[in-house]
Amino acid sequence: MKKIKDNVINLFGDKNNVQNKGVKYSELLEQFMSPFVNEFINTEYIEDIFEFAINAWNFGNMEILLPKGAFESATELIKEKEINIVLLRKMIDYKISNFKEYENFIVDYELNDFKAGEDPVLSIVTQEKEVYLADMMDTLDNEVTEYDFAENYINRSAIILKPQQPFIDWYFNLNPEDELDFEEDIKETNIYLVDDKIDDVEKWLKKKFDKFFMMELDEWCSDKKKWPQKRNYKMFKQWFQVDVSKMLYDLEKQPVLKSE
Repeated sequence: MKKIKDNVINLFGDKNNVQNKGVKYSELLEQFMSPFVNEFINTEYIEDIFEFAINAWNFGNMEILLPKGAFESATELIKEKEINIVLLRKMIDYKISNFKEYENFIVDYELNDFKAGEDPVLSIVTQEKEVYLADMMDTLDNEVTEYDFAENYINRSAIILKPQQPFIDWYFNLNPEDELDFEEDIKETNIYLVDDKIDDVEKWLKKKFDKFFMMELDEWCSDKKKWPQKRNYKMFKQWFQVDVSKMLYDLEKQPVLKSE
């Protein structure tokens, strides 16, 4: 991303805000943003400015099209985010007052690389309102809500083990001919679910590590005589990357099955 603290004024301040007679949305967006350029002087990245303005543009379109209750529901999530609500409201009102007839929604944009002495060239991708709203409603229908998470919380913690180089070296010494297959399979990490009431999983793992160590070894070599014999917790941490997650959610409707 590109820093633009000293370039915000230049980006829009030198442009003539001529009434656009066509539907070139790149010019429309720049005209839309121009009155608010001073609001973004302390914004470090140009991408953040454009994303904020595009959101304001699209919210302005939605406020025109949607019933009041539906629009409030669609914008409810932004209240929980760190965003300048006052500025957003001003830009939404400006969109409705001055660009009401331009009903396309902006779904993507692209800026070319900055060149010395030149402003960036902006390209815009839009969708007609019917398509955009249909896609938005599909997204809302499929979106996972906070209630869904709470309802589907699993009372387990997860220990994720990924073999590291010492484990890989051990396996290659035993099976040098399996290098290609092993390299592909080793990308699949193993996840072990344990009681979520374990307060300090790291401390608990120091006592239980060898159980996991043996399960990992057994997966790749069933001959215990070929396993490293003097295993300790320090070796375990060298042989495996260990990650722990205490927040697990099951978002599927069908029950979890355990093989017997």
